[in-house]
Amino acid sequence: MDVHNTPNFPRKRGSAGMLRFGIATWVVGLVLIGFAGTPSDKPAGKPSGTLPPLQVDPKTAPRLEEGPSEPPRSKKTTKKRADNSACYVCHGNYEGEELAQVHAEGNVGCVDCHGPSLGHRNAEDHLTPPDKMYPAEAIDPACQACHATHDAPAKKVLARWRQKCPQKTEPEQLTCTDCHGYHRLARREILWDKRTGKLLSSKPASDAQTNQ
Repeated sequence: MDVHNTPNFPRKRGSAGMLRFGIATWVVGLVLIGFAGTPSDKPAGKPSGTLPPLQVDPKTAPRLEEGPSEPPRSKKTTKKRADNSACYVCHGNYEGEELAQVHAEGNVGCVDCHGPSLGHRNAEDHLTPPDKMYPAEAIDPACQACHATHDAPAKKVLARWRQKCPQKTEPEQLTCTDCHGYHRLARREILWDKRTGKLLSSKPASDAQTNQ
């Protein structure tokens, strides 16, 4: 029987071919054995894709509270202004008067100098005096309670004196309100004694303010 010409039997390979086949099989086996014997870098018992735990040195690692803090945000504040609207109901001439406005901008209102004066405000006959009134000799001490110094140059003081009250010829006659603002009524119908609060007159008196 000729096995070389029978399709059911494989042909015999030459010795050189068998040698190459054997060497290739041996090399592949060694490679597979090498992969199987290489230790894994992943820790045992950890699923694939899990990172190792973070190691922090407490001596060198910065603490959260030691980090740079955010600078405090500046709060936008609105300066409070004194509300004199209740007084302006009757004394509207002071709404634009210099002395009243400058003090109102500093949150110093009518009531800070003249008291709440609720009786005065609610008197329909207008005969009840304010809580506090200031005769000439009491004006400067009242101002100095808040304004301890007067830093205006001498030339400016003299110029204001001549402009505002030239009828006063002696320095002792001057008061703070002679130069600062025009804090008086041009015409008064009701007069009180500013020292005692006693009603003096309830009739029109155009020149009465000059002596008050």
